[in-house]
Amino acid sequence: MRHWPLFNLRLTTPRLELRLPSLDDLDELADRAVEGVHDPERMPFSVPWTDVPAAELPGALIRYQLGVMARWRTDQWCCNFAVVHEGRVIGTQDVSASDFAVTREVQTGSWLGRAHQGAGLGTEMRAAVLHLAFTGLGAQTAVSGAFLDNPASLGVSRKLGYRPDGLSVHQVRGRRAIQQRLRLDRDDFTSPVPVKIDGLESCLPHFGLGDIVR
Repeated sequence: MRHWPLFNLRLTTPRLELRLPSLDDLDELADRAVEGVHDPERMPFSVPWTDVPAAELPGALIRYQLGVMARWRTDQWCCNFAVVHEGRVIGTQDVSASDFAVTREVQTGSWLGRAHQGAGLGTEMRAAVLHLAFTGLGAQTAVSGAFLDNPASLGVSRKLGYRPDGLSVHQVRGRRAIQQRLRLDRDDFTSPVPVKIDGLESCLPHFGLGDIVR
């Protein structure tokens, strides 16, 4: 699209393609959510969106995803990529920021369908958006977080060089939950996989940046 070039932005790794979701991608993404994202006995998200009844989950997910794109501003954006593996949408990986032109800090979040977990794809897709942030956009720091009972997410962060950045307390499903905050400096990140970025230049103004990242 000429007036919304973000739909042409692509991140490619050896096994994955990350792109802003099309309407067909959102249909597939809803299928993955209904198929299952995590052990029902545990809730890895601070907002328990997977607790929505199965019949309502697809519509809720699609409305949320469309809303993320609709609320995009140059001073507060969330690039919520669909993650594609072997031609199939398998989850999402986002990278977001507020006042990025000044802060040069991003935050990441993600989920994968359960059938696609445990094969290193979570590490690969987060590496892709970190490469976009640090190399493509000129970020200085990236932050993330995971509850202490989510070792898979914490393991991805360790692999990519994040360091502990304190704890925060949340209420999840009416219970107290402790989240480990994590921080990654640009100089501490080395991507474990090659990442190719296509279509970024025309998108830079939408990230609050000029034509050249400094």
